[in-house]
Amino acid sequence: MEVKQVAALPERLEVTDIEMVDGVLTIMAVSIQARPACPLCGEPATRVHSYYTRKVADLPCSGRQVRLFIHVRKCFCDAPDCARKIFVERLTPFVNTFARVTQRLYQIVQIIGLATGGRLGVRVTDRLEIQTSRHTILRRIMALPTEPVGAVSQIGIDDFAFRRGRKFGTIIVDLRTHKVLDVLPDRTADTSAAWMATHPEIEVVSRDRGGDYAAAARKAVPEATQTADRFHVLKNLGEALEGVLSRHLAAYRRGQAEKSRATPLETTQPVKPLKSSPKAAALSQAKREERLATYEQVVALRKQGFSQTAIANQVGIGHATVSRWLRSDAFPQQPPRPRKSRLDPYLKEVTKRWEAGCHNIAQLHRELVASGVPLTYKIVYKQLVRYLPEGRKNAQRPDQLPRPPVLARQAVFLFLRRPSELEADEQETLALLQSLHTEMKLAYELVQQFAQMLRTRTGEQLDDWLERVKASKIRELQGFVTGVERDKEAVTAGLTLPQNNGLVEGKVNKLKLIKRMMFGRAEFPLLRQRVLHAL
Repeated sequence: MEVKQVAALPERLEVTDIEMVDGVLTIMAVSIQARPACPLCGEPATRVHSYYTRKVADLPCSGRQVRLFIHVRKCFCDAPDCARKIFVERLTPFVNTFARVTQRLYQIVQIIGLATGGRLGVRVTDRLEIQTSRHTILRRIMALPTEPVGAVSQIGIDDFAFRRGRKFGTIIVDLRTHKVLDVLPDRTADTSAAWMATHPEIEVVSRDRGGDYAAAARKAVPEATQTADRFHVLKNLGEALEGVLSRHLAAYRRGQAEKSRATPLETTQPVKPLKSSPKAAALSQAKREERLATYEQVVALRKQGFSQTAIANQVGIGHATVSRWLRSDAFPQQPPRPRKSRLDPYLKEVTKRWEAGCHNIAQLHRELVASGVPLTYKIVYKQLVRYLPEGRKNAQRPDQLPRPPVLARQAVFLFLRRPSELEADEQETLALLQSLHTEMKLAYELVQQFAQMLRTRTGEQLDDWLERVKASKIRELQGFVTGVERDKEAVTAGLTLPQNNGLVEGKVNKLKLIKRMMFGRAEFPLLRQRVLHAL
């Protein structure tokens, strides 16, 4: 096979020699074009003026850098009306005019730059035996032309953060082609409206519940349909629902606390703390004595009239710790931290086998190993002796202690999810929550109705649902209703039309990845260029 075919050189080049010079594969070639054409008038040349050699870098071959030395001609242009009298024969599109690299090497470096950036791109090209610099990579990224945005009928718009809570930008996506149309330097209504005004053909604008993009759409494309993102609508409902759950769970906890105070503590059998090694016990006692000495020093300094800030600086502890210690009447004991073991994930199954009558630890270890649990007998024995000794069969074990009350933010997901997706224990928790108060049961029914309306795109039922919420007199949900009525048309469209901002959120995630790969040091033009030409 010829070298020209292996190197994929164009037909109008002929290889004359190949040699290795200082670890660089050097290929000498000569142009064999019959009659080079003038780049201005296109007239074929018949007379040669002189010759010269072009030195061009090409793609590496077998881990070696490649240099091309191409012997080209300078020719006379005999066209009487042409302004160019002498020209050099062109090698485009293989090598552009005045270029010192081939077009394919130029494109590879450009692609590496889009995927990695400047500094990281140099580390990649060094390993590929491509000589370049971060400045060259950045120049080639910025040289990419931005395609003009054609007619667009459906757009999704959302914001992203340059710096969280301080500076924001805007990304606009075509919902039909899934292509990023533009990236704007801020999220103000004027900037977004100016972009939308250049595309009066827009029919649908999908957005979040923010007011800036709504105002921009009303100003620039008043005839377009605005649709509120379903995720944000459901998120707003979940926030209102969390208020309902927090209120009733707080009342439930207060009632449980009153019951526990009324019940004598001696009626419950305490669980003994886990055994610890003598070394760990000695270390714990040493730490306690150290804390006690520090506490006594804090009290003594306070009696001498020192301020809390001065005491904290003198003793070397936090101001909050000093304040907490001084508020207490005695030395605050530090409760022991719960100890975890590798057996904890399987403790429930082991407990069931123990209660079933299997008190042979070796047998329990064999069953664990047979089920694929990578635990040694020593670990199993040590932990089971702590949790399940023979003398404590009837004692209350850690896995049998009453579960802590479910948090409101955890209960929100139980209310929003489909009932068929809940596990058995989750269904029990949900039933318990509904039994706390009639408002909880009513709130669950209303939330499930809204979620079903959202999943089935039956936005025409929104008015009836809003009336039912108003009649329920649940004050937290009334605030959600007020927000929906302010943006009712967009919410109704979001519950009816298929357009959604999920695609835009995916593009925002990709933008965040690119931004973090740039270490936050690049300016907006480079970020915009990399997002618009992302691979």
